[in-house]
Amino acid sequence: MHFPSPLPPDDSALRPLIDRIGAAHVQKRLEIETHHDHQLFGQGRLFFNLENWLTAPLIVRPGLKLLGLYERARREADHVLVRENVVTSSRLPAAFDRFTILHISDLHVDLSEQALKHLISFVGDLSYDICVLTGDYRGQTFGPYKRATDGVGELCATLRGPVFGILGNHDSIRMTPALEAMAIRMLFNEVETITRGDASIHLAGVDDPHFYRADDIPKVAAQIPQDAFSILLSHTPETYHEAAEHGFDLMLSGHTHGGQLCLPGGYAIKLEAVLPRRMGNGAWRYENLVGYTSVGVGTSLLPVRLNCPPEVTLHRLACKTL
Repeated sequence: MHFPSPLPPDDSALRPLIDRIGAAHVQKRLEIETHHDHQLFGQGRLFFNLENWLTAPLIVRPGLKLLGLYERARREADHVLVRENVVTSSRLPAAFDRFTILHISDLHVDLSEQALKHLISFVGDLSYDICVLTGDYRGQTFGPYKRATDGVGELCATLRGPVFGILGNHDSIRMTPALEAMAIRMLFNEVETITRGDASIHLAGVDDPHFYRADDIPKVAAQIPQDAFSILLSHTPETYHEAAEHGFDLMLSGHTHGGQLCLPGGYAIKLEAVLPRRMGNGAWRYENLVGYTSVGVGTSLLPVRLNCPPEVTLHRLACKTL
């Protein structure tokens, strides 16, 4: 696929990204954003994309009000919790024992501003080594994104240490220059090596596998030594089969919101993903792959949550002796 040259004036900001990841990738993303970004049927992994259905909020809001649950759901959506998750592996170098990753997902800034404000109020007090952002910065799946990138900037002002990110199905690739200007290392089927002394682990990030189908797990896996401890950032956990097949140790994802509106006990009424329900919220395992699906900070369609409070997660890596 050939990317036209010279670039139109409004695409010139993408030139550094094109030079880094290739014209074909950027062009594919732009074409879908232009022609399919709010497509209801037939694009991506799902036949019907509920997040693109503009009528949905007009059904959900009155339904919650009729049940007397709307105000409760609004309050729950604004209060972000801190979860902790311990990941134990015999493949982890001893130098990385207790290495901590702050995992933030699905900010949906322009739809979930109160949740973002609450997160900003305490995230600076958390202790961690790196931060990862697993996509969906914008509220809608299309349209303006400046408020989203501005909100991420407000959050980044409170974060410490290296920050790595990937795009989700709500995000435009045109957001990338602004995000990277905040010192977020955005990963597009790329790998970063993190070192401590003579030891290292590998952090890979793929572009959105859900709607844009722009991920390339074999490409990132080929860049990682076979015996190395490796982490995969993927906006959705739907690619868990492929991640396990290519030997990743840990997969960090979001996208599902844990269902967002759940029955008592946290049972999701609907997951916008093709995967077993046990993988839609929290820690899970598939063969030798350990995974974690964050329910996220923000919300989709409406700023409401029920029996599924928003979260950020501190993943603590631990060595396992054989």
